[in-house]
Parts: sequence; structure tokens; C-alpha cells
Amino acid sequence: MESTHPSSPSTPTNAADPATGAGRSAALLVADIGGTRARFALLDEHGTPQRVRIFAVADFAGPIEAIEAYLAEVACPGLRAAAIALAAPIHEQVIRLTNAGWSFAREEIKSRLGLSRLLLLNDFTALALSLPRLAPRDLQQVGGGTSVALAPKAVLGPGTGLGVSGVIFGRGHWLALSGEGGHCSLAPADGREAAILGLAWRELQHVSGERLISGSGLPLLHRLVAEVDGRASESLTTAEIVTRALSNEDVQCSAVLDTFCAMLGSLAGNLALTLGAQGGVYIGGGIIPRLGERFARSPFRARFETKGRFAAYLAAIPTYVMLSPTPALLGAAHALAESEDGL
Repeated sequence: MESTHPSSPSTPTNAADPATGAGRSAALLVADIGGTRARFALLDEHGTPQRVRIFAVADFAGPIEAIEAYLAEVACPGLRAAAIALAAPIHEQVIRLTNAGWSFAREEIKSRLGLSRLLLLNDFTALALSLPRLAPRDLQQVGGGTSVALAPKAVLGPGTGLGVSGVIFGRGHWLALSGEGGHCSLAPADGREAAILGLAWRELQHVSGERLISGSGLPLLHRLVAEVDGRASESLTTAEIVTRALSNEDVQCSAVLDTFCAMLGSLAGNLALTLGAQGGVYIGGGIIPRLGERFARSPFRARFETKGRFAAYLAAIPTYVMLSPTPALLGAAHALAESEDGL
């Protein structure tokens, strides 16, 4: 089991704090569950996530078991309500994670954990809700552009899968979009990418963004790029590809990472045009923040702006890498505070 303590405000030690001492039976939980990791926190009296822990999804049979392990670790005997962000469509009574083996009924979570209120939301909806609440220190700008106040903001990010969302301001509130944009068809931007996708189409009925621009898709992209570039392809994991590219020890892995970032740039530019995201485009997920300056030097930003007659429009839109380790927990906390009924 992986358990970490990302930096966060110190937890107050008064009895009103649900993460400590008295009053814990009224605790409020927020969670962000992806294909690989599950992040949990309790909210303090200010609605701020505290006692953050990160567990491996593969270590548990489902969310109930993971939540029970988390509650035991932070010595919280019970919950009143929870907001759980999931890397899955959340509109059915039975939820199935897209890139992991968990399958569960929402009513079972509510009854077994004794919750009076349960809110389920898509993980990138939660991530989108965090955007207006991120501090400057939580962001690294890549390229030029200036954010327009109260303009739409877009977010996408490759982790195990590929998430896409955004927020739009209206009637005094930021409203998050809930969709599955990572599964939209992937389009090539040049002849080389057309050749890569041509090979992918021989193997897959539908080549979405997630099939290649994600942690689960990177090994496939590595193999396809090698074939198109006429190089031998060694079987590597996603972590090995990224590590070799960052160390500059493998020409093929560096080429794959550049292709990955270029494709992500094209997708980000499409999203910016679709949403009119003059408030900025934000890159989350588990892969890009690891790349540091390598991402800033990648083809991402150039490809983001390469949209013909709308190149100047996109050049004015800033793009940011999200550096906060648990931003979706902030979004889930906001969603829980704003909700009245739960589901």
C-alpha cells in the first residue's frame, strides 16, 4: 500500500476538526480515484482537505475497502458525507472504473459507510472545479498568453487514462463540464502522425486520444513510432519510457515523448477552440508534471498554436502545468459544499 503525505496546510487540533479528536463521527470525506491511485482526505472546518493519503487501487477490492483502510489509518470512526471523484462515467447505479477492475453500486457505498449524503462526480469534473481555486505556486506556465478573468478554462491530462473537462462562469458560479472527451477520435496533424494512426487503426476499431496519449497508451505509441521511424522496438513500460526519455539515454524514447507531447498539444488546442478557453488551458494527470523543463522544451506549445487562421487566437491563451499533487480533492470539496441533496 502506498501512503504519502503531500504538503498541505497544517491540520488544526481543535475538537471541531473532523480529522482529529471529538466530532469525528460527523466527518466529511473527499476522494479522487483514478485507474492507478486513490487519494483520500477529510475536510476541516474550513472545507479544506487534510490528512491526505494516497493508496494503490490494485491493493483493494473496491472503494469501500480502500475508504475503510483510510479511515483506520487516520483514526476516524465514521463519516457523515462524502464526495468521490472517479475516473469513470458516474451516471449509472453500478459504476465501473474505465482503467481498473473496480465495479460497485453507489447505494452499497452509502449504506456500508453509513453516509447520509454521497456525491459521485467524474474525476476531471472535480479537477475542473479546482482551477479557479489554485494558487500561482500550484501552476507552471508553458509558453505565452494571458488569462482573461472569468473566461472559460479547460483542463486535460494524461494519467492512466486521458481526462478532459472545463469550467464556465455563469450566474456567479463556476460550472464544471462532465464528459468523456478523452475518448473522442484522435486526428493526425501531419503525415508522420497519419502513418502512426494508420498502424493503430489496423489494431483498434476506434483510436481515441486515450489510446495513445495516456499512461496506458504510451507503450503502444512507443511501438508504433518505432515502426514508422524504422527503428527496433524494445518492450518497455510507461515508467521505463519516460525515465529513458528524461535521461536522454534512448533516442527512440525521446522521439516517442516528443510525439506524445505534440499530440497532446494538438488536442489541447482543439479543446481551447471548442470551449473558447481564454481563461487558460491546464494540464493535469500524473505524467506531465514529472517532465519538468522537458515538457516546456517539447513540441507541445508549438503544436497547441498551430491552427492555421486561428494561430494568433491560440497564442494569446496561456497553458499551465498543474503542480499540486491533489487538486481534484479541492474540486470535490467544493462540489460537496455546493451540493444540497447528494445522490
